[in-house]
Amino acid sequence: MKGTIMQNLNDPLTVHERVREGYSKIAESDGAAAPASTGGGCCGGSGGCGPAAGSATEFAKGIGYSESDLADVPDGANLGLSCGNPTAIASLRRGEIVLDLGSGAGFDCFIAGPKVGASGRVIGVDMTAAMIGRARRNLAEYRERTGLDNVEFRLGEIEHLPVADGSVDVVISNCVLNLSPDKAQVWRDIARVLKPGGRVAVSDLALLHPLPESVRQMVEALVGCVAGATLIDDTRRMMEDAGLSEIRLSPKAIYVKSLSEMRDPLYRRIAEHLPPGARVSDYVTSVDIAASKRRA
Repeated sequence: MKGTIMQNLNDPLTVHERVREGYSKIAESDGAAAPASTGGGCCGGSGGCGPAAGSATEFAKGIGYSESDLADVPDGANLGLSCGNPTAIASLRRGEIVLDLGSGAGFDCFIAGPKVGASGRVIGVDMTAAMIGRARRNLAEYRERTGLDNVEFRLGEIEHLPVADGSVDVVISNCVLNLSPDKAQVWRDIARVLKPGGRVAVSDLALLHPLPESVRQMVEALVGCVAGATLIDDTRRMMEDAGLSEIRLSPKAIYVKSLSEMRDPLYRRIAEHLPPGARVSDYVTSVDIAASKRRA
């Protein structure tokens, strides 16, 4: 298909390189959108979520963020790459230590910060140096708006988190786990860093049915959080194997349907690779994922 980029995405190193490259371009762009050449962010479109769905702020409201959530977020932290609101399902409490996997420009970290307060801590981890740089530049505005100094950002891969064992109360993530070539290792490391009884609150994309191989090999579909998504049942199995319990996976079909109805450029290209009459929403769904670490 014209404009569709295909490579061998079965190699984990290639996956990491393409993801890092795509999100570096997003981080370095002036606006809240990914450059056209990247295929967009986790919202899919070649123009990124902001222009595709109105403003990044309006898009965030449409997927579950409230006015109060967004009040203290620095300008430029919301890149329109969300597929849900993990802080809404995390039930964050004062004094908790929160870890955000794939923190990007800091959007969810800056929302979590006021919820845990001055006695709490929020750590954002991202594999893309340009994203970490952008997030750290946003810290001054966050401190000015909230009077808090409880958010930090660390460079690292979500398969090997730069965080001590058993040190985190809550792990959150927003449309990022699907980007990893080794999701089982991600879940094992989540369990490693959680305190006994600690919680997981993740918004992500998952599969209802396996995607055609032609879609799985599209670079823009990988960076757009579709090609690397796994089946819901496989996600549950990996979480159980990692030692997590009280697992709840709640599909939300409206997210993918909305992007398809808005004629999102990436979702149009994916639809071209599906069987006649099939829709992207027949294969892909957003999902809220909640779980806890078993107590010793």
